Amino acid sequence: MSDTSDHDLEKARAEINGGYAKYVLFVLIIVYIFNFIDRQIISILAEEIKADLGIGDAEIGFLYGTAFAIFYAVFGIPLGKLADVWNRKSLISIGLAFWSLMTALSGFAKNYASLAACRFGVGVGEASATPAAFSMLSDYFSPKVRATVLAVYSSGIYLGAGIGLFLGGAIVEAWYAWYPDPAAAPLGIKPWQAAFLAVGIPGILMAIWVWTLREPIRGVSEGLLSTRHPHPFKATQSTMMSVLPGLSLIVLFRAGGMAAVARNLVYLAGVCLLFYGLYALMPTPLQWIALGAGAYITVTWVQYLKLTDPACFGMMFQSKAFVLASVGFPSISFVTYGVGFWSPPFMQRVHGESIADAGLYLGLGAAVGGFIGIVLGGFLADMWKSKTVNARLYIGLAIPVLAVPFALGFLYTDSVLVAYLCSFVFSILSPAWIGSGASTINDLVMPRMRATASAYYVLMNTFVGLALGPYLMGQISDLNAHSMGSGEALRSAMTWGLLMFGVSAAFLLAALRYLGRDEASRVQRAEALGESAA
Repeated sequence: MSDTSDHDLEKARAEINGGYAKYVLFVLIIVYIFNFIDRQIISILAEEIKADLGIGDAEIGFLYGTAFAIFYAVFGIPLGKLADVWNRKSLISIGLAFWSLMTALSGFAKNYASLAACRFGVGVGEASATPAAFSMLSDYFSPKVRATVLAVYSSGIYLGAGIGLFLGGAIVEAWYAWYPDPAAAPLGIKPWQAAFLAVGIPGILMAIWVWTLREPIRGVSEGLLSTRHPHPFKATQSTMMSVLPGLSLIVLFRAGGMAAVARNLVYLAGVCLLFYGLYALMPTPLQWIALGAGAYITVTWVQYLKLTDPACFGMMFQSKAFVLASVGFPSISFVTYGVGFWSPPFMQRVHGESIADAGLYLGLGAAVGGFIGIVLGGFLADMWKSKTVNARLYIGLAIPVLAVPFALGFLYTDSVLVAYLCSFVFSILSPAWIGSGASTINDLVMPRMRATASAYYVLMNTFVGLALGPYLMGQISDLNAHSMGSGEALRSAMTWGLLMFGVSAAFLLAALRYLGRDEASRVQRAEALGESAA
C-alpha cells in the first residue's frame, strides 16, 4: 500500500515519459558524463603518470581499474540499498560533490600511494550515482522504452570517456606550453595533476544543479507502488556493516547466529585460497589483496541479503536469467574497459602519436561513436522486444561477431588513419549492449529492489570489466615487454583480451532459455517469496 496522495499520484502518472522526465534524463546524462570524465582521464595521462611516479603498466592498470573498482563496487551495495529507501536525487548530488572533490585532490598527489588513495575516494563517490539513476529513470519512464532510456543515460559513459581523453591530452599539451620549466608552474603542479584539477572542480558545482531535481514516486511507472521507508538510514546501517570486514560478522550473527558466522568463515577461507593461487601466478600483491577483499565482501553481502531480505535475494539469485545475464553482459565490459583504457598508450607507443592527437581523435571517436552505439542498441532492443522476449540478449550476442574484426583492424593495421577509423567503428559497436543489460536486470525484479539489483549488476561490471580488464592486459603487457618491446607487448595483451567475448556469448546463450519465463512470472515469483505486489 502506497502512502502517496491521489493528487500526487495523478501528477506523477502524467509526468511519465513527459517533458520533466526528459529534463531529468538530460541532467543525469551530464552527471554520468562527469562520472566518466573523472574515471577515464587517467587513461590519456597514463604515460605522464608512469614517467613521473616511476611505475609500470600493471600499476597504472591497478590505479585505473582495481583501486577505483573495489571501492566503487563495494560501496555500491549499501548505497544501492540507500537508493531503494531514501531520496535518490539527493544521494546522487552528494556523491557527485564527493567524487569531484577527490578527483581534484588527485591533482595534489605526489606519489603512487596518495594517488591510489584519491582513486579509492573517487570510487566511493561514484558508487552513489548509477543504481540510484537507474531506479529514478525506471520510475520516470514506462517499461516499454526502458532499454532506450537507460541506453541514452548510459551514453554518458562514452561521452564522458571521450571528453576525458580529449581534455586530458589538451590540458597536458597546454600546460607544457605555458610552463616549459616545471619549476615555474603554480605550486609545482605537473601537467597530469593540472588535468585532474581542471575536471574535478566543475563537478562540485554540478552537484548543486542535481539537488534541485524532483524525486519521482517509486514504482509509479508500473503501478507497483512502494511505501516510503520510515527509517532509511537505519535500514542502510546494517547493509553498510555487512560490507565492512569484521563488522560484517556482527550483523551476520544478529541475522543468523553462529551458524551464519561459521559459514562465512568457510567462505573466507575459500576466497583466500583462490586469490593466493592467483597471486602465485601473477605476483602483484595489491591487485589480488584488493580483489580478494572485494570478492569476500560480495559473498558476505549476498549471505546477509539472503538472511534479511529473502524476497530480494530470491528475485535476484533464484532467477537463472538474472544470474546468467549478470555475468554475460559484464564479460563484454572486460573487453571494452581494457581496450578503451589501453588504446591511447597503444597509439602513442605503436604509431608514435602525440598525447594531444591520441586524446583528440580517440576521444572524439569514443564520444560520438559510443553515443551512437549505445542509443541505437537500446532503441533496437526496445523495438525488437515487442517481437521476441530475447531481443536484448540478441543485442549482447551480436557484439562479438560485429566488433572483433574492427578491434583486430585497430590493433594490426600499419596505417594511423585506419587505426582511428577502426577504433571509431569499434566504439559504435562494442557498447550497444549497455542499455539491454541494465534493462534486463531491472525487468526481473520488483520496483523496490531495482537499485539493489542494479548495484549488484554494476558490481559485476566493475569486478569483471574494470578491475580485471585493464589490469590483466597491463600485466600481460609487462610480462612480454622485455622480449617483444612495449608496443608489441601491449598489442599482444589487447588481442588476448578479446577472448573474453567468448565467455560472454556462452552465458548469454544460456540465458535465452530462461529470460522469457522469468520475466513473465515476475509478480508470481515475488508473491511466492512473500512480497506484496499490490
